[in-house]
Amino acid sequence: MTEPAIHYYYREGCHLCEEMAARLFREWPRIAASMQWHDVDSRADWIEEFGSRVPVLMHGEVTLSEYMLDGDRLAAHFGETPNPV
Repeated sequence: MTEPAIHYYYREGCHLCEEMAARLFREWPRIAASMQWHDVDSRADWIEEFGSRVPVLMHGEVTLSEYMLDGDRLAAHFGETPNPV
C-alpha cells in the first residue's frame, strides 16, 4: 500500500507559514523533506477551500496542523519524536 502524501498549504508572505516551515525543517526533517508544497493562491479551488486558513499540514486527507505546528499530533501520527534542537 502506498503511503499518503504529505501536503503543506501556504501563502507567499505569510509569517505563520514561514514559521511552521522553519520548525518542520528543524524538528521534523524527514517530514519536511517529503512535503509537497502548495501555494493556496495558485488555484481557485484552494483559495475557496483554505481562504485565510494557512498554513495547513496534511497527511493524505488527515489535517495535522493549522496555523501553528502541533508537534504532539505529529509525534502521535507518525510515531516519531522531534529532532532535538
